[in-house]
Amino acid sequence: MIEDLTALVSRVVEGNHDALDEAADAIAASGGSGGLLYAAGAGHSLAAVMETFFRAGGLAFVRPLWDHSILPLAGARASTAAEREPGLGTDVAQRAGITEADAVLIFSNSGVNPYPVEIAQHAHEVGACVIAMTSVDASASAPKRAGHRLFEISDIVLDTAVPAGDVTWPPQAPVTAPASTILTASLWAAILRRVDTLAPDAPRWTSANVAGGDEVNAALVERFGPRIPEL
Repeated sequence: MIEDLTALVSRVVEGNHDALDEAADAIAASGGSGGLLYAAGAGHSLAAVMETFFRAGGLAFVRPLWDHSILPLAGARASTAAEREPGLGTDVAQRAGITEADAVLIFSNSGVNPYPVEIAQHAHEVGACVIAMTSVDASASAPKRAGHRLFEISDIVLDTAVPAGDVTWPPQAPVTAPASTILTASLWAAILRRVDTLAPDAPRWTSANVAGGDEVNAALVERFGPRIPEL
């Protein structure tokens, strides 16, 4: 009963081949030049942000962009309202201090709410490379709540091809089994593999549950902590 999901993951990763290469190039370039990769999302897209940050095997120069109000665990209905609130995304992006040396990866399945769109707009204005992970079809059919859709104003678009409503089962009339988290995690893993080819010495976190992991991570926290306060 999951063959369709595994097939969808394969299609999405293969279909984004060129965009994955471009995203990996941009991220490796930012890290190599001393920039950061900012990762942003709201609601359940924060699961994807968590996958990029302080993660065993993940890049150490990632800083999460977030606000307490967009965290579902702090209030589910309130978080939905917050990502629709004009100005919040701009405020979060401005406070982060994004520069042209950085890359900004924004996760948003619909890509229509002000929060992710404003972060993309601000990042674009300061000259950072904007990378979107979004469903182009779902976004095109969703109610437009900002001046643009995320995929329209991003430099690189990774299309998750998630159906409208983020549900996949049963096939005839889907009501359950959302796929966005599976697909964004798969695309992120594909990016990490490409970055490793481009920059095998890029700083990466090590699992704290393997020998020497604590020491490796402590050194990275000392190195990046002044620029990534979430550490």
